[in-house]
Amino acid sequence: MTVAMTAPAAVHVSHRHDSALKHVTGQAVYIDDMPEPAGTLHAALILSPVAAGRLRALDLAAVSAAPDVVAVLGPADIPGRNDVAAVGQNEPLFAVDQVSYAGQPLALVVARTLDAARHAAERAGIDIEPAEPVLDIETALARQDYVQAPSTLRRGDPEQALKAAPHRLSAAFTVGGQEHFYLEGQIAFALPGEDGDIVVHSSTQHPTEVQHICARLLGCDFNRITAVVRRLGGGFGGKESNASWVAGAAALAAHHTGHPVKLRLPREIDMIATGKRHPFHYRYTVGFDDDGRVLALDAVLAADAGWSLDLTPGVMARALTHADNAYWIPHFCAVGYACRTNKQSNTAFRGFGGPQGVVLMEDAIDRIAHQLGRDPDAVRALNFYGDGQDETPYGQKVEQNHLPRVWAEIRRDAGIERRRAEIAAFNRTSKVLKRGLGLFPLKFGISFNIPHMNQAGALVHVYTDGSIRLNHGGTEMGQGLFIKVAQVVAEVFKVDIGRIRPSATSTAEVPNTSPTAASTGSDLNGWAAYEAASTIRQRMVAFAAEQFGVAASDIEFADGTVRIAKPGSNQVMSFGELARLCYLGRVSLSATGYYRTPRIHWDGAAMRGRPFFYYSFGAAAAEVAIDTLTGESRVLRADLVQDCGASLNPAIDLGQIEGAFVQGQGWFTCEELWWDAKGRLRTAGPSTYKIPGSRDVPPVFNVKLLENAPNREATIFRSKAVGEPPLMLATAVWTALKDAIAATCDHRIAVRLDAPATPEHILAAIAKLKA
Repeated sequence: MTVAMTAPAAVHVSHRHDSALKHVTGQAVYIDDMPEPAGTLHAALILSPVAAGRLRALDLAAVSAAPDVVAVLGPADIPGRNDVAAVGQNEPLFAVDQVSYAGQPLALVVARTLDAARHAAERAGIDIEPAEPVLDIETALARQDYVQAPSTLRRGDPEQALKAAPHRLSAAFTVGGQEHFYLEGQIAFALPGEDGDIVVHSSTQHPTEVQHICARLLGCDFNRITAVVRRLGGGFGGKESNASWVAGAAALAAHHTGHPVKLRLPREIDMIATGKRHPFHYRYTVGFDDDGRVLALDAVLAADAGWSLDLTPGVMARALTHADNAYWIPHFCAVGYACRTNKQSNTAFRGFGGPQGVVLMEDAIDRIAHQLGRDPDAVRALNFYGDGQDETPYGQKVEQNHLPRVWAEIRRDAGIERRRAEIAAFNRTSKVLKRGLGLFPLKFGISFNIPHMNQAGALVHVYTDGSIRLNHGGTEMGQGLFIKVAQVVAEVFKVDIGRIRPSATSTAEVPNTSPTAASTGSDLNGWAAYEAASTIRQRMVAFAAEQFGVAASDIEFADGTVRIAKPGSNQVMSFGELARLCYLGRVSLSATGYYRTPRIHWDGAAMRGRPFFYYSFGAAAAEVAIDTLTGESRVLRADLVQDCGASLNPAIDLGQIEGAFVQGQGWFTCEELWWDAKGRLRTAGPSTYKIPGSRDVPPVFNVKLLENAPNREATIFRSKAVGEPPLMLATAVWTALKDAIAATCDHRIAVRLDAPATPEHILAAIAKLKA
C-alpha cells in the first residue's frame, strides 16, 4: 500500500460531521425515532433485586395477567443457548438458579404498549434465598475469587533489583469505576421477516456480535440475523458487549410473538443492569537511585471485574501493558488480578484498561520526587523512554518517540515555571483555598490486544451519475468516523465530499466485522474503504485508457473531473460522465475492500509480542483549586497537546480531544458509583451520579494537535487514532489535585488521593496529612 504524503483537498482538512446539522436540529434519526410498523410490541426487563443468592421461584402469573401483556419470556423460552457471553461462556441472558448481582435480568415482559410492559414487570413474584454478596476488591482478593487466572507481565529480576536499589518506597491507592452515561440508552428494535429472518436495529458498537448473540439465543445460523446500525447516541465502550444481550432479548421476543419488538432501557434500569469501567486497587514497591531514576517496580493491579468475565481479559491485558506509561523500567513485574464481585459485569470503557494502567507510575513518580525533594516534572522527564532504553516490558520497541517533544511543548505553552512560582506565592497567603499544578505525559498503544480483531471490510458503489455509496464495518457514535472514511473515498476519486453517501452499518453488506473500539475505527475502516475505492478507480482508469487510446498515466482525476491527456489537446469530462461510460462498457463499479493491520503479534500467556501497530503520544498540564473547608475542587485551566499524526480531519480530532479530556476529568473528580451494603447500586441516575457539566469544563482550555508529525507507519494517509488517548490526559487533573492537597502541609508529606477525588476524598486526604 502507498499513501500520499501531500495535503489533498479531501483529507487533512476540517469537514463538519456528516450529521452535525441533524444533531443540533433534532432531525437525526435514532432507533426510538424510527416509525413503528403496525403491531409493534414493547418489552421490559424483570430484574433481580438481590445481589447474590439462590433463585427459589419466579412467579409470573400476575405479570401474564396484566393488561395488554402478550408474552412473558424466561430461560425455558430460549430455543438456543441461554448464554450471551462475549468472551468465554456461562453468562446467561436470564438467570436460572443463581443470581449474581442486583439488576441481573430474570425474564422479559412483552406488551402492546411500553407503559403496560413496565407496569407488568413490577408484578413479578421473586423469591430469592439471599447469600452474603462480595462487594469489594479486597474481599475477593482474600478469597482468591477471580473470573480468570492472574496475569503477570515481567522483565528482568525486580526482586533483586529492589533489594539493591539505593531507595525504595511502597504505596497503595484506588481508582473507581465509571458509568458510560451515553445520551441514548441501550435500545434494540427487532423486526421478524420470512423463514425466521430477523432484522435487528441495535445501538451497538459491534453489529457482528449482535448478530452472533441473537443467533446463539435463537439456535439459528448467523445468516438469519441482520444487525443494522445507522448511528448511536454515544457508546464509550458501553455498547460493545452490553448492547448484544439487549438486542438478543428483543430478537427473542420478536421470534416468539412474530411481531416487531422494541426494547429500550430507561436510564435507571440501564445503569442498574449494565457494566461500567473497572475499578482498580493498586499496591506497589518501586526502587530508584539518588536522581530519581526508576530501577525496579513490583506491582499488583487488582480489578473489580463484577460477576462475570465479559471483556475483562482485554481490559486487564491493556492495563498491564500500560503500567509503564511513558517510562523505561529495566526490572518490572506487574500482576493483574480480575476479582469476582456481586456487581454488574464490568466491561469496555474508553481507554479499555489504559487509564487504569497509566496512573500507577504517575503516583510512583510523584512519591519518588517527594522522597528525594526533587521536581516531579524533572523526575518524569528523566525516566522517559529514549535511545537505548526503548523496549517495553512486553518486548515492543517504542518507535517514533514524541515524548520529549510533547513534553517540551506543554511546558513552554503552559508557562509551567512561571505558574508554579505564582501558585506557590498564592498558597503561602491563602488559608482556605489552595491551588495545584499537575503535568502528565502519555504513551498509548493503538490496536486491539487480540490480533485477529485488527481487520475490516468495506463496500463502495459508484453510480452512473457519479454519486458514491459507502458502507463499512465501523459504527458512527458521534465520533466522526463516517465523515473521515468518506473523506478517504473522496480523496481516492478526487470528488467533492458531498458526492459520498455513507450508509448504515449492516452485517448484510459487510460481514464479520470487528467492534468500533480501541481507537481503531478510522485506521481499519479507512484503509478498507481506500482499497475498495482504489479497485474501482483502477478499473475506470483501465477502461478510459483503452477507450481513448492513451496510457493510464495520461488520465488524471481532479476536482470532480477526469482529464485525459492526448497529444496536442486534453479531454475533460465529469466523474459522472466517465462512470456512465464505464457502465456502458460493462465495467463493474462496485467493489469490496479489506484491510488487516500488519506487524502485530501477541502471546497472551507469555505476555510478550508487538500488540500495538504504533503509539500515540500526548501531554497535559492542569491547574486546580480546592476549598480545604468543603473539599470542593475546580479545574481552572488545562493545556493539552495530542499526537494525531497527519490528522484526517483536525476539527473532528479537536472535538474528540476536548470531549475525552472532560470525560476523563469526570472519572478522576466527580463520577462516583456507590452500592449499599446489600449490593444495590444507589447512584442510578443523574440526580445521584454526577457527570461533568458545562461549568466543569476548564474556563481556560488550550488544545492543540502536534504539528508536522505524520505517522511513519502506513496508517491511512499517515494519521493516528484519537478516540481514547486524550482521556488519559486528564490524569494531570489528579496530579494537580494531589499538589494542591500537599500545599496544606507545605509539601512535607506525600499524598494519597483515591479517585474519584470527590469532596469527601479530598477532605479525607487533607485530614490524613494533619493526623
